[in-house]
Amino acid sequence: MAPVLAVFQVLLSIGLCTLILLHSGRDTGLGGMGFTPASQGGTHIVERNLTRLTVVVAVLFGLNCVALFHALK
Repeated sequence: MAPVLAVFQVLLSIGLCTLILLHSGRDTGLGGMGFTPASQGGTHIVERNLTRLTVVVAVLFGLNCVALFHALK
C-alpha cells in the first residue's frame, strides 16, 4: 500500500506546485487572461475555480501525507 501512496503523493505534489504557480499576482496568471471584462470587479470565475481546485488538491495532499505516515509506521 505504501508504494501506491508514495506515487500518489508525488503526483499530488506536482499538481499542487503547478496550481500554486498558476496563482500569479493580481491581473496576471489565469485570472487576468481576459476571460471576463476587467470592469466587472470582484474575482473572476476562473480564479475562484482555480482557488477551489488548489484547496481540494492541498487537502488531498495533507490526507495522503498522514496516510503515508501510517502506512510506513
